[in-house]
Amino acid sequence: MVLSLRSYPAMTSLLALLVILIHTWALPAESTPQTSLVEAGANGSTYSAALDGDNECAADHAKPLALDEGRCMLSALQHRALSTDSVFTASSVSTKHHAIGGAERLSITYNATGLPDDLRRKGPPSTPLGYDGMTWPTMVVEGKEPTHVFAIGDWGGMDGGFMPSEDSRFRVMAYHGGMEPGPHVFPRSRWNKDHSAMICSHKQFVACFNKEACHPGCGFTEGVDTQPQQLVANAFNGRARLKQPKYVLNVGDNFYWGGVEKTCGTTPMSELSFEAEHQFNTIFNSMYPGDVPWVSALGNHDYGGWRFDNAWDQQIAYTWHSARWIMPAPYYMVPVHYPDQGFSADVFMIDSNVHDAKMPYLDSEHNICSSKHNPTGADCSAVGGPASVGECHDFFHDLWKKQKHWLEQKLSESKATWQIMVTHFPCGEDGESQAWYRRLRMRYGLDLMVTGHRHDQEL
Repeated sequence: MVLSLRSYPAMTSLLALLVILIHTWALPAESTPQTSLVEAGANGSTYSAALDGDNECAADHAKPLALDEGRCMLSALQHRALSTDSVFTASSVSTKHHAIGGAERLSITYNATGLPDDLRRKGPPSTPLGYDGMTWPTMVVEGKEPTHVFAIGDWGGMDGGFMPSEDSRFRVMAYHGGMEPGPHVFPRSRWNKDHSAMICSHKQFVACFNKEACHPGCGFTEGVDTQPQQLVANAFNGRARLKQPKYVLNVGDNFYWGGVEKTCGTTPMSELSFEAEHQFNTIFNSMYPGDVPWVSALGNHDYGGWRFDNAWDQQIAYTWHSARWIMPAPYYMVPVHYPDQGFSADVFMIDSNVHDAKMPYLDSEHNICSSKHNPTGADCSAVGGPASVGECHDFFHDLWKKQKHWLEQKLSESKATWQIMVTHFPCGEDGESQAWYRRLRMRYGLDLMVTGHRHDQEL
């Protein structure tokens, strides 16, 4: 998704609220759970059966919204990939670690004037919630040429190339070969066009990857299904070379199946765990090289998918280990100023994962507070998160209430030309049947929402 920002202040009051949902996979292929299906034996069989219906497209919608091929069927990008030679090779990416200061080469500087703290220079907070609601230094974009902004979401793959250090964790893989270096996919179930019947179960799809009897309804295509993140990254990077985006708006679900494969609170915010470094280098830096800042949010899978105690705090800590990853808190704002073009934008990053934080006994396959999948004694209280499965629901609902008040206040104070909200869950999931989002537009002047989660593209 490419956004072009220009100054049209006379039109601002006439704009209806535009909502963008981003799908960046070539296929509806998600990542795997913490337990390896290859290594788990009998437990793996139970898990495979449970995931036959674990399809967020099916869960969120009764009908397809976009492509003629149908949601969760072969996508336009898949067909396009088949007609080109754009097959991923390791030589097409770079694993260079980026040092602080790279953004300046993109005609971007940071200005902390008027802020109580320059969070870039101050360093990480002691807990991941320490900078909640604070303002990142203003990104100053110089030049009079048209400015492009990219938006992306649900983009991360599985990294089965390493064994997590904690005894309770397994390689993140779903099929034979998933432990090879590089990103891998989670083969999801596939449905017919109107979502009335499943045409390929998760287990049937895994059989295709394992080169066993492959059900025809799966539509399995070697070189496409086996490398969706690589294909999307190649398209993303190719477009980036043409359009030179100044920054990327990232709506979350950055690592599948369940974020960074480490337990929350086990690594100080000033440090980076082995798991975080490995996954960032494999899934992020090697796939999307460059210096462009990624202004990022957390998705439900970044907390753990169906648990809350994975190392979401390490994604926040990575802000101070990277020149371009920006996620100083679960919710925060980034002002962007275009002095040579005479306009500005305030970007508000929101954590909307309350919508997958249900009572522990409900919807265990789509619930980060699930009593079924959270380990016994799950506890993130050391870093300010939920202290238990029982407290998980209230934690996320309290966080959501705080953010709603914060966002209304910030929007009412904003003097920017454009006000943009970036979050993981899509419009319509505000807990008030869209009434709150309508208020944000009509009362507070919100111009644009950029969201994800549903694994398709909608404008």
